[in-house]
Amino acid sequence: MISFELGVEDLADTRFALSPLHETVLSLRVLREPGLSALHLPWRRSVLGGLEALDTDLLMSLVAVRRTLPDFLTPRPASFAPSFEEELASVRQTSPDLVRRDLLAAHAPDPLPRALLDATSADDAPVVGLRDAICELLGQYWESAIKPMWPQMRLLLEADMTYRARQLAVGGARLLFADMHPNLRWHNGVLHIEKMIGRHRVASSGRGLLLVPSVFAHKPAPPVSPEEPPMLAYPSRGVATLWGRAPVVDAPALISLLGAPKAGLLGLLDEPLPTVEIARRLRVTSSAVSQHLRVLYATGLVTRARDGRQVLYRRSSLGDQLTGRQSA
Repeated sequence: MISFELGVEDLADTRFALSPLHETVLSLRVLREPGLSALHLPWRRSVLGGLEALDTDLLMSLVAVRRTLPDFLTPRPASFAPSFEEELASVRQTSPDLVRRDLLAAHAPDPLPRALLDATSADDAPVVGLRDAICELLGQYWESAIKPMWPQMRLLLEADMTYRARQLAVGGARLLFADMHPNLRWHNGVLHIEKMIGRHRVASSGRGLLLVPSVFAHKPAPPVSPEEPPMLAYPSRGVATLWGRAPVVDAPALISLLGAPKAGLLGLLDEPLPTVEIARRLRVTSSAVSQHLRVLYATGLVTRARDGRQVLYRRSSLGDQLTGRQSA
């Protein structure tokens, strides 16, 4: 079990961040082990063909037998939403000593794979060469496997952060972590992360806690090293909807009456949803969704209610009658 001791100031400095680099690195687990998450099999099938030109031996060697990953490849985001290029530039500055430490720690007690043996060199030059080769490879992998899907992934992650921020505002740390994952437990100022390979306790000591929602994290993922400041990548809500097709309304009469965009939106609102989540599922902008929602609300086809800082929309009883469906 890994534990984070969080004082009052640390809780006050608990914040969220998006990290395209984290998603890129964490996705390697799914790429290597398709059985790890059936939810991501559509994504995996879609990207495999584009990886033939990459050094997949080096790419897969980054994932240890225990599924741990080197900490230097998932650095603490310096801002709320850094670009992939900004984060990769930071990794390129990692010292040889830190590269050695993190590669060995991630794979321990197993030996390093052949593709990573340069990390054992006492000379810095081979380690720097390996670091740069990994960064170059991750850049190519990002372009092929993650970047095309990043806009819709980001919408999902932002929707999760909106929900979590409300949990924190309404119920404090206890409510924030209550439904984040079964392996997380908050007790007396300490966040316990259970079923971990590591066994250490980290005092935040004024460094706060950084929370990074993730599409590809199958369970909470703190840094491997106890020397790193408290950070936690955790599974985002709604991942099951990510790779599915946008809903299509098959009622020609309804489409003729409302138009395809409004009909599709109305068919989606079986449950209360915020604008950002509707936009993510329909693969359109939030502003476009807002325009259609104003019309549907004005005509009594949807209802709305404020929930904290966000407004939730749901199909009304009149909308149910029109679509022949029943809201949850």
